[in-house]
Amino acid sequence: MATSPLPTATASASKKRRSRGGTLALDEDVALDALMDFVKLGKDGKFHSAIYHKFLYAVVHAADPVDMLLELLVSKYFKYTDIRYFTYTSLDKIANSLGSKTTGSGKDALQNGSDESKNRSSIFIHNIYNLLAHVPLMDFQKESTFDMWSTVGLSSKGENDSSKDTSTYINKKLKLKFTKAWLSFLKLPLPLDVYKEVLASIHQNVIPSMSNPSILCDFLTRSYDIGGVISVMALSGLFILMTQHGLEYPKFYEKLYALLTPAVFMAKHRSVFLQLLDTCLKSSYLPAYLAAAFAKRLSRLALSVPPAGALIIIALIHNLLRRHPSVNFLVHWVDESDSNATREASQSKKIGSDPFNQNDADPAKSGAMRSSLWEIDTLRHHYSSAVSRFVVSLEEDLTVRAKTTEMKITDFSSGSYATVFRDEVRRRLKQVPLAFYRTTPTSLFLGSDFPGWTFGDQHNSTVETTVEGNGKVEAVGASDSTPSKRLRMET
Repeated sequence: MATSPLPTATASASKKRRSRGGTLALDEDVALDALMDFVKLGKDGKFHSAIYHKFLYAVVHAADPVDMLLELLVSKYFKYTDIRYFTYTSLDKIANSLGSKTTGSGKDALQNGSDESKNRSSIFIHNIYNLLAHVPLMDFQKESTFDMWSTVGLSSKGENDSSKDTSTYINKKLKLKFTKAWLSFLKLPLPLDVYKEVLASIHQNVIPSMSNPSILCDFLTRSYDIGGVISVMALSGLFILMTQHGLEYPKFYEKLYALLTPAVFMAKHRSVFLQLLDTCLKSSYLPAYLAAAFAKRLSRLALSVPPAGALIIIALIHNLLRRHPSVNFLVHWVDESDSNATREASQSKKIGSDPFNQNDADPAKSGAMRSSLWEIDTLRHHYSSAVSRFVVSLEEDLTVRAKTTEMKITDFSSGSYATVFRDEVRRRLKQVPLAFYRTTPTSLFLGSDFPGWTFGDQHNSTVETTVEGNGKVEAVGASDSTPSKRLRMET
């Protein structure tokens, strides 16, 4: 059978579409190489920063995707120290220029603008972030030699200066430009997806390379005060500033206490958050009322979270009770008449009521010190056998540290329904309950469950079983034409 060939125009267009990706990549590669040669040679061996700035400005303000161009920059040029330096310099200027165009305070100005301006600003901010994120990080402690794209490079030291002084000088300049570029970027009204990506990586990719990390305190504390998933993601960076750079944040534990909601145990970044939560509660200087409030709030959450979340909570409470023996009364409440404090606490408690107020955001006012961890006893009857078995570990005397060990939260923090199910399937059982029947059952219930009643198929059965008062079973005949009767036997 003869087939009609494709029209020439259609075949040509199809061929162009197939080769378009490779042609564009080749054109971008050649154009980028030519431009970078001008940057290298166009100023008597010095880096031509003006040309490079115009190039980055065009990349940031491009309406089309720039992923392919970023790959070329990373693979061929971002390995040179002077290119990194002038990349940070240009992005600092571009971010400041973009921020000055928004009137008011960033996000408010962006929200009041038109949809078109919002979209343009969002694209520009995405491009700036992609450039910053794609510049390889330098190890300033180990880096001693630097590859330069231009002939002169960055050093302005004399020829007699030692290489160690030159290295220190370049490290200092590069750190300063890195810090300025990121600060200018973080002042922009970041879209939500970029905001989350920055918070997820700021403790690893930004803070270690900054000249003065403490200047990020405003950004991180503002993010931590927002609440919800943003606060959860900001905790990592804020914790580093507090523990390593002397940041003081008086309401840190109050905000951390407020973040403990059922949604946290289903969040994407719950693993890192729960590990940091355990670390934050490790200090022996933590007041007893704070330790009690966190233990009580976690135990209350155990009633509403998935089984994997309940396992994490048990591990967290286990560590809390072991680290802070002063709050073990929450598990072993003893009413002693010779203790005035205990007598007053007992009198303030009403039978059947819990003085703990889970809706109070202030741990000091939650009433946890007058409560108990009765929720832990409830978990002994949890529908998940993994939870009911694991909660037994809290019945030990955790005040004796020599006989107990802390639990690693990393072993539980990534748990989910899938991991709980997998562990149950893999668990080997010594005894498996089985049911044996001498004859095939003909009814749902056994006759012994309902003495005096008869069970059988009302339509097709020919034999029914009747249970008499003395426990004897008697067969009663029945036919398809005669409806079967239920007989109540007097006992």
